[in-house]
Amino acid sequence: MRIGTILLLLAGLLVLFGAGQRVLDRLRLTDREALLFIALIIAGGYLPDIRVTEYFAFNIGGALIPLALCVYLFFKANTAREKGRAILAPIVTAVAVYGLGRALPADPSEMMFDPNYLYGIVAGVIAYAFGRSRRCAFIAGVLGVTLANVATWATVRMQGVPQRLVLGGAGGYDVIVISGLLAVLLAELIGETLERMSRPARATVERK
Repeated sequence: MRIGTILLLLAGLLVLFGAGQRVLDRLRLTDREALLFIALIIAGGYLPDIRVTEYFAFNIGGALIPLALCVYLFFKANTAREKGRAILAPIVTAVAVYGLGRALPADPSEMMFDPNYLYGIVAGVIAYAFGRSRRCAFIAGVLGVTLANVATWATVRMQGVPQRLVLGGAGGYDVIVISGLLAVLLAELIGETLERMSRPARATVERK
């Protein structure tokens, strides 16, 4: 079973048991909406890739549904500033992931680990750092990885290599899931920690 599917199943269990309610509230998602998106991503990931042209295809679970969720979350953003971060953060994430891909060996067999996991982790961390809010972090993680894949494919094509781009297919599915979930997790953990640290300071000011 794919690592991305395992992570999504764990996320679904957390939603069912109410453990992720705070995160869902920040994402402006209900339990049913979250479970629906999780189910669609998992089910869509096992469907055949949809071929658009000879050199471009996409996977429903690994690309179409996550990107649709990004659009949904973007319009749920509270302010113009948050929407601005939701546009800038994916670009920064994409540049970082693209640069990492260029720096790593071209042959994955030369590495001791699957580079797709590293892409997902790096994308998740950077997505949180620049997205900050739960919504922006998720958007940056998913869209950043997608843009990096497109940029890598375009670079290879310009070099005359007839490579095919499949968004969200094979290892790309895991990368998108890891980056999106990790970005939200970091936003929640770090955001909650910062909020708790600021509470005593606010209480002191109020007493004064």
